[in-house]
Amino acid sequence: MIDIRLIRETPDVVRERLALRDPSLAEAVDALIACDADRRSVETRLQRLQADRNRLSKDIGRLRADKQDSSALEAEVRSHSTEMERLAAEGELLAQRQKEMLLGIPNLPHEGIPRGTGPEQNPVVRVHGEPPVMAAPRDHLALGADLGLFDFERATKISGSGFVCLTGAGARLERALANFLLDLHTREGGYVEIAPPLLVRSEALLGTSQLPKFEDQQYRTERDDLYLLPTAEVPVTNLHREEILSHLPLRYAAFTPCFRREAGASGLGTRGLIRMHQFDKVELVKICRPEESAAELESLTADAERVLQRLGLHYRVVELCSGDLGFGACRTYDLEVWAPGQGSYLEVSSCSNFGDFQARRMNMRFKESPESKPVFCHTLNGSGTALARLFVAIIETGQQPDGSVHLPEPLHPYFGGTTISPMPNKPHPCQAAATTP
Repeated sequence: MIDIRLIRETPDVVRERLALRDPSLAEAVDALIACDADRRSVETRLQRLQADRNRLSKDIGRLRADKQDSSALEAEVRSHSTEMERLAAEGELLAQRQKEMLLGIPNLPHEGIPRGTGPEQNPVVRVHGEPPVMAAPRDHLALGADLGLFDFERATKISGSGFVCLTGAGARLERALANFLLDLHTREGGYVEIAPPLLVRSEALLGTSQLPKFEDQQYRTERDDLYLLPTAEVPVTNLHREEILSHLPLRYAAFTPCFRREAGASGLGTRGLIRMHQFDKVELVKICRPEESAAELESLTADAERVLQRLGLHYRVVELCSGDLGFGACRTYDLEVWAPGQGSYLEVSSCSNFGDFQARRMNMRFKESPESKPVFCHTLNGSGTALARLFVAIIETGQQPDGSVHLPEPLHPYFGGTTISPMPNKPHPCQAAATTP
């Protein structure tokens, strides 16, 4: 969350920066400033009453020592105590209201990001490679049906729409991608691999700003009040919540399934694997000093790009404008890979710098030396990458005229082969075991 002192001391700057996201946020800032003023006024009155009561208590002690009547002062002390209890309760309510307001205000956009109101105004920063030339490219649904890569019907029978059951070579390709990505990031990128819990407390989601803003997009257990993680960013960034660190930067990589209620509206762009309630992803997380975060964002983005470059995929990098920026981010680059069967780009990674926004919410700080004052860290994260859409781009890019799919060379040892070929006269892997009831 934003530092309340920054809002208090430079309200016009905060209003101006937040207006780049949404002009209506100025009202939220004004309401927060008014609440903060009321809370501080109550706190001041409470402190004055406390000082006055202490003075009166001393006077009562002196009167009693001299065997004089102190009843009037005692009545005044009781009156102060009653008023102090009322003010304390009022102060707690105002403090809670102020905290809720702060949690509802998004991060300040970085001064250097492009201005705009939506994704159509996101500038392309760079483009890698050229889109493959194909006469009539097929989409991943048609390819997957012929190659027996997945089964949507049985997944729907088990879990409803928005889920998939990967089968045969499809399941093996997903596993190959996960292992390739983890090895690339840990062996060449210097990331430490983490296998985090898949259920998290609300405090963890609050720390990375999924709560309270995106409560309706979370899957929540009723009995234990735990949430299925929407991204590995949540448990991995929260590894150091409530800690004071001494060695930075920290770089982590984690492969997990991700669970999100928002599966998008039905229709174009939501068919097949492109938008799911459950999908696998390798997430990259960085925790660093404030002065390092700008450079770390460029490095993080380069690490995610290396995946696409090694796989020989055509992609572009776009920078999100102020009106398309995520709630907690101050600057973001999206990596969009070309999918020939879709005839469009698919976002496979979003690399963001959060500044100290998340660190303040989870009270994560660092000290340069034992004698120095703790300072809030900066946090960054990005997909390295999302496997479902990477899966789509790989099989649509690698499709051959004979119906087979040629896989990128780096995946050959992980997959155990170079090509996924149609198997004529053989049923779908799940159909082979099916019988008519």
